[in-house]
Amino acid sequence: MPKRNGKTVRFTLVKSPIGYPKDQKGTVKALGLRKLHQTIEHVDTPVIRGMMNKVIHLIRIEE
Repeated sequence: MPKRNGKTVRFTLVKSPIGYPKDQKGTVKALGLRKLHQTIEHVDTPVIRGMMNKVIHLIRIEE
């Protein structure tokens, strides 16, 4: 299990995943984003970073 460094990353869904490939829609859902302008926080891990990079065009990121 990876060590948790305590850093968090905040994501806000700013663009709808409608019209994008199914895997990108699934990534947005897996991040926990359901509605536009919804904001969530995750612990900063390589897995979360990979998901973030996949849908970078749909979200706003605050570290």
